[in-house]
Amino acid sequence: MNGLRQIEHRFDVCVVGGGMAGMCAAIAAARHGAKVCLVHDRPVFGGNASSEVRMWICGAHGQDNKEAGILEEIQLDNLYRNPSLNYSIWDSVLYGKAAFQPGLTLLLNASCADATMHRGRIAAVHAWQLTTQTWHSIEAGLFIDCSGDSILAPLTGAHCRWGRESAAEFDEDIEPPRADHRTMGNSILIQLRRTDHPHPCIPPKWAWRFEKPEDLAYRINGVQGANFWWLELGGIDDTIADAERLRDDLLKAAWGVWDYIKNRAPERDKAANWALEWMGALPGKRENRRYEGPHILTQNDITAGGEFDDIIAYGGWTMDDHHPAGLLYPDKPTIFHDAPSPYGIPYRCLYSINVPNLMFAGRNISTTHAALSSTRVMATCAMLGQAAGTAAAIATRHAVDPAALYPDRIEALQHALMDDDQWLPGLMRPIDPLTAGAEGATLTGDGDEPRRVLDGLDRDRGDERHAWTGPLGGCLELTWPRPVDIGGVRMVFDSDLRNDKRMPCSYPQRGDRCLVPATLIRGYRIELRDGQGRWQTIHRGQDNTQRLIKLPIQRRGTGLRLVPESTWGAAEARVFAFEAMQRLGALIPEFPEGPTLTHLRQTADPEDLAPPPCTQRPTVTRPHGA
Repeated sequence: MNGLRQIEHRFDVCVVGGGMAGMCAAIAAARHGAKVCLVHDRPVFGGNASSEVRMWICGAHGQDNKEAGILEEIQLDNLYRNPSLNYSIWDSVLYGKAAFQPGLTLLLNASCADATMHRGRIAAVHAWQLTTQTWHSIEAGLFIDCSGDSILAPLTGAHCRWGRESAAEFDEDIEPPRADHRTMGNSILIQLRRTDHPHPCIPPKWAWRFEKPEDLAYRINGVQGANFWWLELGGIDDTIADAERLRDDLLKAAWGVWDYIKNRAPERDKAANWALEWMGALPGKRENRRYEGPHILTQNDITAGGEFDDIIAYGGWTMDDHHPAGLLYPDKPTIFHDAPSPYGIPYRCLYSINVPNLMFAGRNISTTHAALSSTRVMATCAMLGQAAGTAAAIATRHAVDPAALYPDRIEALQHALMDDDQWLPGLMRPIDPLTAGAEGATLTGDGDEPRRVLDGLDRDRGDERHAWTGPLGGCLELTWPRPVDIGGVRMVFDSDLRNDKRMPCSYPQRGDRCLVPATLIRGYRIELRDGQGRWQTIHRGQDNTQRLIKLPIQRRGTGLRLVPESTWGAAEARVFAFEAMQRLGALIPEFPEGPTLTHLRQTADPEDLAPPPCTQRPTVTRPHGA
């Protein structure tokens, strides 16, 4: 470190890794009052979902099972700002969500390279920031490893696993007879664009050559909408130590696949007008180190439905076990083993069994290889991140280690998650006493079944309807027999959880459309009745694009109304929750407006804007013939 700048920091929580899990962890911890640092080794957020890798965000199968919480908030922002589904805009959505979160400090382009231990605990991590040539030392009370590769494991001695367990160890019948070091591999993705004229493909000479359909059996299935997830290698190697060589081989393979599609495939005529839009240079990873926590989630936990008393998230993706040899394997590249959707994931999978102040979230949680094949998808990882960040903030508030939240404070964690719109299957969100009847509250409304907004379930479940449906201009009305102090109102609108809201894997995408779900309430007003019985509008929401609304009020009154005025297309309003609260939990911050260039010039140091010392080009006399 000699001769290089060094900066020391102190935070409550340090999150390592800015993929979907790390982003959600850092944002959740900051919203719940912790002072948070997010250390990320790339210039953009999102990990495998970023513009650098471009993998779909997948999650639980089945209608109405889509993951909500911070992930849904981010994806709704994207649908509003990014109707053409452009990855540069997606990057800006992710950046803005983290950069303008109060209480959250970002260290981008910073690789965690070392850690300092003290009496078995992590005292600090040390990160090298390439762009500023600076070493950052981050002290914190709690650390959350969302790096995917579990970088803090080798730096701290935290217990971890790698590879496939034997079938006998956890009685998992989809595991091999003997344990091994094999994993799922890394992938480089390709994106294509359809045009109105033919495009040739002239591959580099170093590209791998695929000669016949059998070379890519079970993989290529046409061009339109193609997702090249199967461009995979490395499970028979070390996906960390061999990452550079694997990247090189994947680039050779990717060019070879495109060459085959355009020049030798039997269906190459159908690909004539498709052009190569983008090819990744950074492989996305699926598996390597997995931490060990007090509970190791197994295949049998998943198939049994994950009925844990400390549920903090859920999965629902099939156990999707890719063959370690990837492209080298001539048969089907993956085996799909049945998994129920949803199934519960316990809190005890999110903190280390031997490093007391270490948590983790994402594809590196405490699971077997078999269970990981389901929990590794990014929507599930985002929920795990939100759970870990919320837990870290609660632990910080009570000055305890993460393990101390189970079992005594697990209910408080679950309530906080549900209040922030993270559904926990099998649990009902508690209703604030101010609304539940402790003060004599009465709920009425136009339309059907207003009491549904107080049933503690903020989504439909198959044929079960849990939303109030009413006319635009109608209202939901809470009244009390005497004035009460109202801290705020919590509302959940219908953002269509049957829409997965994914970014694309091929183009073109129409750019002249509105992608905000038609069912979402766009305009609404909140009215308050004072002690004299007079109603007045205290808030008007316009161009709303969010599902969860938490609105501070801090007023005294005898009634509260929600009046939906418009949607983004639907003829009626649908509301899952409308609740007056004594105090609001974690709030979603408003984005600040950027400054004008005039303002920036006015606030700059005048010396910095002074004209250069010479405003005319000097006259140069050259000798004759020069």
